[in-house]
Amino acid sequence: MSHLSQAAGLKWARLMLSVLMLSLLMLLANDAAAALQLSGRLEWVHKVEMRAVENGVIEKVLIAPGEHVEEGQLLLRMDQREAQAASLEAKARLVRRQIGLEDAERELARAQELFDRGLIASEELKDAELLKAAALAELESAKAKQAVVDVLLERTELRAPFEGIVVAQNGYRGAVIYKTLQQQPLVAVAPTSQMLARVLVTSDILRRYRPGQPAKVNVRGQLRTGTIYSLGVEAVRIDPDGAVYELDVIFNSNPDEILRPSEFVQVTLP
Repeated sequence: MSHLSQAAGLKWARLMLSVLMLSLLMLLANDAAAALQLSGRLEWVHKVEMRAVENGVIEKVLIAPGEHVEEGQLLLRMDQREAQAASLEAKARLVRRQIGLEDAERELARAQELFDRGLIASEELKDAELLKAAALAELESAKAKQAVVDVLLERTELRAPFEGIVVAQNGYRGAVIYKTLQQQPLVAVAPTSQMLARVLVTSDILRRYRPGQPAKVNVRGQLRTGTIYSLGVEAVRIDPDGAVYELDVIFNSNPDEILRPSEFVQVTLP
């Protein structure tokens, strides 16, 4: 009787194990079916287009398209002679105004001493105070003009706003640039630390997701972990099945690898 009970128990255990394994397989199959796999393409997270702020002549171009640059790296320089001359003039003006203020302060101190001794009237002391106030105002005005000139000098150079890659370079040494006639940017830079995988989906699919949800991106056979970055607001086209929108997944990339926009990738949405 005990042997029959053991056999029955063993049979029951095997049956339960089979049921559990079948349930697990069904669960995995459901998860796989729930995941949505779509073809997409790569895009820059953002791109900064840089133009000349003032008229001038390009003096140096220090980069080429496809070149990796560091934050703050000099990319292009305009002719600086006029801006440098204005900077020297502003500095000289500032020195003169500083000397004028020091003279006014000495005159006020002397007038105060004479007034305290009863040798001059209060009107003369007030005149000295007004002269100091005027000298101080002229100094502040000179500082403001110096700041404006420093900005103009700084704008003769284009520097990388972040670490990234040069996407476009349309400026050449000797080219005359007019700030109001720049159809193309002189330099365009995009970051390489992150990329976007963009897929096109219908509104029914778009409503399933929210920014921040996890997603997977298959890039050249390598699976990357990403998150949903943005959901399209305006339709890019109208198909017979309905409106089509953009859905972007952001993921980290290495600056050393060369990923370019429009490359095809596979995106897996939960």
